[in-house]
Amino acid sequence: MWSVRTAARPFSPSRRRWVQGAAASTAALGLGLPHIGRAADSIKVGVLQPLSGGLENLGQQGVQGTQLAIEEANEAGGVLGRRLDLVIADDKTDPKTAVERTRELIQRDQVVAIFGPVTSANRDAIQPTIDRFKTPLFYATDYEGGVCDRYIICYSGLPDQWVSPFVPFLRQNYGDTFYLFGSDYVWPRKMNEAVRTAAEAAGGRIVGEEYTPFGVKDFTSTVRKIEQSGATVLVLDVVGADAITFVKQFVAAGGKTKTKLAWLGYSENYIPGLTRDESEGIVTVANFISTLQKPEARAFVTKVRKRFGDRAIVSNTVDAHYMLARFFIEGVRRAGAVDKEKIIDAVSGFSLQSGNGMVRLRTEDRHADLNVVIAETRDQKQTLLKDLGRVKASNQCKT
Repeated sequence: MWSVRTAARPFSPSRRRWVQGAAASTAALGLGLPHIGRAADSIKVGVLQPLSGGLENLGQQGVQGTQLAIEEANEAGGVLGRRLDLVIADDKTDPKTAVERTRELIQRDQVVAIFGPVTSANRDAIQPTIDRFKTPLFYATDYEGGVCDRYIICYSGLPDQWVSPFVPFLRQNYGDTFYLFGSDYVWPRKMNEAVRTAAEAAGGRIVGEEYTPFGVKDFTSTVRKIEQSGATVLVLDVVGADAITFVKQFVAAGGKTKTKLAWLGYSENYIPGLTRDESEGIVTVANFISTLQKPEARAFVTKVRKRFGDRAIVSNTVDAHYMLARFFIEGVRRAGAVDKEKIIDAVSGFSLQSGNGMVRLRTEDRHADLNVVIAETRDQKQTLLKDLGRVKASNQCKT
């Protein structure tokens, strides 16, 4: 368990920050609020995020989004007359650690639900534990699809929602030859399967595909292969600090002058780690961008920065975790009891206002119908290229 030190600072791929040391006992996030109920009567909510190990930028964003929703609920009087307390754990971007921390959250800390993690590898690793202890997992990271489990609720961009509209846009606007480069784990591989299918359906060709383990520092050979392939579009799904390292080398070698960089999973998190030249022209697909000119988007950005500071990064990750935490809170209210099974039954089948339109959490597969945008970075800000509106994915229990 870890004690929380929230710091809304720009992402630096070399800095492990935000969590500052281990606590001797449960690290509940106490929220100095009016009399909602004694601490012993609080509802404990687990957060399992990578706060070290290379993906801490995403972990910080996930914690902040969850925390903001929990604080709002407490400030409004709690849920069912009880305060919500966060118990935060670091999975270290490691599946084995994720399993250990999940067991601790459930057995030692007695949480009623867990929010996280980031990687599909960690999610898949903890799924048997989640199922064994029948504890709902609220997963708010875009992923490859296919999860059908009573105890896993997803607010996630799926290939149907991201890849299916994005790849034809890339084919139409930037060219018909694609090079696919991702981190070597399940999410990039499955996303690239979907990219291949969509590209070929749109009349495009895959001219190269490659995966990298975590922690690589020299991407010279990959940059050379991309150049030699003649690809007009590079689809990048490398994650975390490795992505920053690669993009710097790719741009320095002149890669962007010949190949459009289309980055899956890219968000405002990465922009501070890149120079203006390095980030300029990167195109992506997301559920939310902080520069979206909609009242709900402006209100959400204002809310986040009021809580975490003017320099707080407001990304798709923050919005997704904030929204899924709100669905959980509303589910507890509708259940009328702090009962895991009742909460799962009550948490879906209704819509809430997100930072980008109304979002519905579906009962049939516990996934969300999301609003989707395509954006390009210009002058180190995300610029809207196309608003796709609500995009429904196929039923993940029938795939």
